[in-house]
Amino acid sequence: MPVIVVANPKGGVGKSTLATHIAGWLAHQGHAVMLGDVDRQQSARQWLALRPATLPRIQGWDLDGADVLRAPKGVTHLVLDTPAGLHGKRLDAVMKIADRLLVPLQPSPFDIAATHAFLQTLRAHRRADRVTMGLVAMRVKEHTHAADHLNSFLAALQQPPVAALRDTQNYPHLAARGLTLFDVAASRVERDLTQWQALTDWLQR
Repeated sequence: MPVIVVANPKGGVGKSTLATHIAGWLAHQGHAVMLGDVDRQQSARQWLALRPATLPRIQGWDLDGADVLRAPKGVTHLVLDTPAGLHGKRLDAVMKIADRLLVPLQPSPFDIAATHAFLQTLRAHRRADRVTMGLVAMRVKEHTHAADHLNSFLAALQQPPVAALRDTQNYPHLAARGLTLFDVAASRVERDLTQWQALTDWLQR
């Protein structure tokens, strides 16, 4: 079963936006998808609770009698959101199950510095060679100094991002209703869907 993990120890970089949209895309592909959060607070459930029942189903964790989180029976694809401050044993647990790990980052000096340190940790991890990793630039405003700074950072890493997603109110507006870009008319979000094409291509490889 493919396990896609979205991780960055820096808070507010767009992890939940990325995770919910990946789950939404997989559901529209006809897969039995679970969206979970490795944090015990289970914030992913808040978004799932808003999702209309008429849309392709995305499941959350099952909670068994021993208070243990488990993937529901029949699930074929797992998407895991992760909390800020991911490190140590919790990072080890994530790396143990991940097939693909996406690291979102925003074009700000603080996010770039935190992401740089996290990437070094990931590359040094004993399971790094078993996990396919990619970067996703989030909330990018073209032709700004921040975007130029981000591009310089990525060039120095010699690791181009899987995709670059623009800064738009489409994402928070959809999230407030439990929706993704893939749940609304394509004509409303055409530019954003075009940006997602590179990411969905990467997920299918």
